[in-house]
Amino acid sequence: MRRSLLFAGLCAMLLSTSALARHCPADMKKIDEALAKNPMLSAEQMMEVKKLRAEGEELHKAGKHPESEATLAKAMKMLNIGM
Repeated sequence: MRRSLLFAGLCAMLLSTSALARHCPADMKKIDEALAKNPMLSAEQMMEVKKLRAEGEELHKAGKHPESEATLAKAMKMLNIGM
């Protein structure tokens, strides 16, 4: 019985830690804030940033967080946002 409770507690802790470690929503917020300030980007760059932002959100919603973070990082780099 003790082992079962210990195992369940450990699993719950690991799951909650990994869920909190993801920063997709924070990255999307940073991108949105930077876009609201009308950054000095060409029309092509602006389209690419918006495309990456949308792809990142879709990947996040699909539970593909590492891919989402990588995609959002590309948009943040284009906007010169520190990570």
